[in-house]
Amino acid sequence: MRRLVSVGILFMMSISALADDWPQWRGPNRDGVWRERGILREFPEEGLQPEWTVPIGAGYSGPVVADGYVYVTDRIVEPEQKERVHCVDLANGKKLWSFEYPCPYANIGYTAGPRACPLVDDSNLYTLGSMGHLHCLDAITGDKIWSRDLQKDYKIRMPNWGIAAAPLIWRDLLILQIGGSEGACVIALDKESGEEEWRALNDRACYASPIMIEQAGRPTVLVWTGDSVAALDPKDGDVRWRYPWAPKNMPIGVATPVVQGDRVFLTSFYDGALMLRIKPDEFGYEVLWHRVGRSENDTDGLHSIISTPVFEGDYIYGVDSYGQFRCLDASNGDRVWEDQTAVPKARWSTIHFVKHGDRYFMFNERGELIIARLSPDGFEEIDRTKILSPTRDQLSRRDGVCWSHPAFAEKCVIARSDDQLVCISLED
Repeated sequence: MRRLVSVGILFMMSISALADDWPQWRGPNRDGVWRERGILREFPEEGLQPEWTVPIGAGYSGPVVADGYVYVTDRIVEPEQKERVHCVDLANGKKLWSFEYPCPYANIGYTAGPRACPLVDDSNLYTLGSMGHLHCLDAITGDKIWSRDLQKDYKIRMPNWGIAAAPLIWRDLLILQIGGSEGACVIALDKESGEEEWRALNDRACYASPIMIEQAGRPTVLVWTGDSVAALDPKDGDVRWRYPWAPKNMPIGVATPVVQGDRVFLTSFYDGALMLRIKPDEFGYEVLWHRVGRSENDTDGLHSIISTPVFEGDYIYGVDSYGQFRCLDASNGDRVWEDQTAVPKARWSTIHFVKHGDRYFMFNERGELIIARLSPDGFEEIDRTKILSPTRDQLSRRDGVCWSHPAFAEKCVIARSDDQLVCISLED
């Protein structure tokens, strides 16, 4: 049996995954931290050379890594529209198996491919497609264990850009934000059978992935939907508290909520930055501050779109609506500094942050990997090199983009574009 990968994060919740795997969205603890040792401090003068590359189709979802296997999803349109799941040997790039299923896209924008990051738990692989096709596959063989057509089963009020929130495992439950009708915005399924265990909230879905926190000494699901921020009992979906936060234009939240101590930070392209305080000894919250500019062009604080920010100490680091890399004072949202060297200035410009010790690996949409330190004194770039060329399926503007979050595992970075999956060693 493959080791169990539990999904407890924050507030020192226990986990059993080793730090050199990347089995789910934002890593083993779902917190964007890479804990592996023996990693280079700067790049070689000649740059980084791939250990291997594998051709794949288009898709927004990042790869995951578990027990020496890499998993990634993509989409093809000829001879028919299909979503696919691939398993690749991390050691040599050999494609071990592929699983595919018909999946015509209808009434969603940005059709490059699946959005939600896969998840490996024990010997099972869970994938969630843009139109709501959920699969549980044998992670070794690729054989289907069970599947659900969630759009059919739950009459999903389909978000403009499809289903994007990554699945979350808690004990024996698979927790999903799907925007289903009849109180099924968030659902929990038995991870072994796919049968429903509970449903919660009448909200519309957004694109942000749920996380596990601890409140009042008990595990709690924190989910940012298209209409609110809510805390749910993971056992039965009971709503412990709910902060209404309906968007002024449309549900567009993508960035994962980030937590520091008893504070939760959220950021939205149109609706700005929100800081909540989670009450430590009871189920409740208070709004500490909300900063929103006059428009997505004239912003106050942080109006992020895809990139999940960093919340470290008393400061927040993230990317604004047009690629402005900013540091905020976490106490009130005031801007401390702004930088335009890490991310190109462009609408929806994106960078992904992964913390490693006292530094960050930052992968920007030009396909550049940056090593940097972040502090209230400024952005300190240590080194930068290009590891992928942007492709145009995800976005046909500015010569394409690299919007998918990379994985960091086994002393490597594994990243994807719309035509290739690449593995590059970062071993010192």
